[in-house]
Amino acid sequence: MNTTIKSDFIFEEEIKKSRFICQLKRVYSEAEARDFITSVKKQHHKANHNVSAFTVGDQQEVQRTSDDGEPSGTAGMPMLDILKKREIINVVAVVTRYFGGIKLGAGGLIRAYAGSVNHAIDAVGLVQIVEQTQLMLEMDYSLFDNVSRYLSSEGLTISDSVFTDKVKLTSFCDTDRMTSLMAGLTDQFHGQLTLIEGDKKLVEVDL
Repeated sequence: MNTTIKSDFIFEEEIKKSRFICQLKRVYSEAEARDFITSVKKQHHKANHNVSAFTVGDQQEVQRTSDDGEPSGTAGMPMLDILKKREIINVVAVVTRYFGGIKLGAGGLIRAYAGSVNHAIDAVGLVQIVEQTQLMLEMDYSLFDNVSRYLSSEGLTISDSVFTDKVKLTSFCDTDRMTSLMAGLTDQFHGQLTLIEGDKKLVEVDL
């Protein structure tokens, strides 16, 4: 399942007088991720730390972290662990810390940085990226109502309809359901429909 954030997002919280600002951004290459990290560092050049983690690729093939001066393993890796556990792809997270004078200790830092990313993800929400295939159906007028009801019962909507000597409908179906849907339509309407597969597209479905 390909899951990512709904949109770019900024989340801020205060923990023991330190400000933690988490910025999430969708990225599609390591270079894009690093450019964003650089821009955040410029934006918050007076901050004590700008810690980062990102995953790129449909299987999280590229994974990188930076503690940016925090004790090793207390910041970047906990952030990356959240992205990995929640199976989020193509996202860079940068957590900026303005130190408030109270030390958090290793455990406190881990909780703060991981929590900042987790809270930001919860606040912005996630989407699943699904491949869909266009399905074009041609039929006699007498079948139109029943076919429309059948598509609706399968959770599909009609995106286009043309009425000439025949009725031509267009719908989109998740690609991994396409074979069973076409078999079901052929069986239900005894082969009286003309079914044609069209183009594919990626859509985002709220989780």
